[in-house]
Amino acid sequence: MKTTRLEAFSDGVLAIIITIMVLELKVPHAVELAALKPLLPVLLSYVLSFIYLGIYWNNHHHLFQATEQVSGGILWANLHLLFWLSLFPFTTGWMGENGLARHSEPPCTVSFC
Repeated sequence: MKTTRLEAFSDGVLAIIITIMVLELKVPHAVELAALKPLLPVLLSYVLSFIYLGIYWNNHHHLFQATEQVSGGILWANLHLLFWLSLFPFTTGWMGENGLARHSEPPCTVSFC
């Protein structure tokens, strides 16, 4: 099988993951700039997660530019990668809600590896 179908599926999954992450951002009701201060941990965790997903997407893109055919093993390996990437909205929300507290760093770090 050609790589185009796998690339399109992966691009769609990554787009949905990023959409879910951005929908978790809550808009403050106050108009002052100071109203954003409590949201800084959430925004920081979103930015970090977005960068990580961008790196994975970029590497995925370059990997499949060098690939001509896709086997069943590659399909399963790709699904495995997408499964772990689909946990990014959860870990992003968890890090943001806990304010990047000291006790939340090791589990979140593991999910980003």
